[in-house]
Amino acid sequence: MAAAAVVGVFNGSNPNRWSLQGMTALVTGGTKGIGHAIVGELAGFGAAVHTCGRSQDELDARLAEWRAKGFQVTGSVCDVTSREQRVQLMETVSSTFSGKLNILVNNAGIVISKRTEEYTEEELTKLMDTNFTSAYHFCQMAHPLLRASGAGNIVFLSSVAGVVSVTIASIYGASKGAINQLARNLACEWAKDNIRSNSVAPWFIKTPLVTNVSRQWR
Repeated sequence: MAAAAVVGVFNGSNPNRWSLQGMTALVTGGTKGIGHAIVGELAGFGAAVHTCGRSQDELDARLAEWRAKGFQVTGSVCDVTSREQRVQLMETVSSTFSGKLNILVNNAGIVISKRTEEYTEEELTKLMDTNFTSAYHFCQMAHPLLRASGAGNIVFLSSVAGVVSVTIASIYGASKGAINQLARNLACEWAKDNIRSNSVAPWFIKTPLVTNVSRQWR
């Protein structure tokens, strides 16, 4: 997958950094793991960031952490598997950023690591709703905001499991493979609207999400 590309302004005072001053971003699942790191990076470059998490207490703790660093970060409680809560989140983002969004990072995701014959219908639905359906819907809702910004960027957090075959977690891999194809389609379909679409496919990252599954994949 192509690396994520974000439009920024070069900061002449520090040749090793780019500035995202004036840019706005939504990062789903930003209270821990990769999402938490992405929020910190974007905010550290000067972007105004809105994020979400399922736990109010965890969200409040992260917001306090970011504000202590002087970052412009706001947040909402949102279970991305709930269509109603996704709609509410995007309404908040639109209001917060005056109808314009530069960066959408579809990060929220889960892993259920089982052999193909062991998955239940409920687990299949939960994986696809969390990893794919939510991202698809966020893109649909964000499209007018990204277009209005004049420089829109969508970044999907995929996985190596969505690119090559692994020995376990076939439904997880399928959900990430669907993300990769969506990124390709949107890159072509929405290029006319000055919206770029990229998918990042990491392997194991040391986060709480993979602590209990990494040994099964070896």
